[in-house]
Amino acid sequence: MVYGVVAITQIGLLLLVCLLGARIYTLTRTELAAPQGASASTGTGISLRSSQRTRAHENSANPLTLDRTELCSKLHILAGLQERDCQLKGLSLAESPNAVRAFATAWLYGASCSLCPKAVRHSENLAGIVAGIASRKTGIRQSDAMQTIATLTSSNILLACYRAGLEGAEFWEENHYVPATSSLYDAVTSNAFI
Repeated sequence: MVYGVVAITQIGLLLLVCLLGARIYTLTRTELAAPQGASASTGTGISLRSSQRTRAHENSANPLTLDRTELCSKLHILAGLQERDCQLKGLSLAESPNAVRAFATAWLYGASCSLCPKAVRHSENLAGIVAGIASRKTGIRQSDAMQTIATLTSSNILLACYRAGLEGAEFWEENHYVPATSSLYDAVTSNAFI
């Protein structure tokens, strides 16, 4: 009985060693076949998984693509933080006049331009993302948000809010907070009579 258990354990271990050898062989072949820029090895010699390698290759091959998920999550976080800052200072964006909501949309559009690659800035896709988030956070209609983004250069106030959003998001990405001079609250209150 004991000899049988030992024999089965030895056979199982032998099969696992063979499986390990086959896996090492396929990983080595895959890494050698991958282009130099697409594979990034760690110090232990383990390469990126093929899906990560493919994604990295797609991003480097086509810089015009927009990673919607990453951008949306960053914008939601930043907009939520700025919305909370406004509420703590007594400004409710959802109850504000439409002009204030438009200023907030311009700020958010500036922030989105800072957070996305330069090649996709000022695209319809980006404007749609911002209009959707602005609608959820401020209560502005998406059509009004799209109109605000389309006519951004027609108003100095909208451009000032856009610029504040651009600077605020750039600073936020590096330092994890938005300085008061570039905050949504400051951009709105310094440009609107509230």
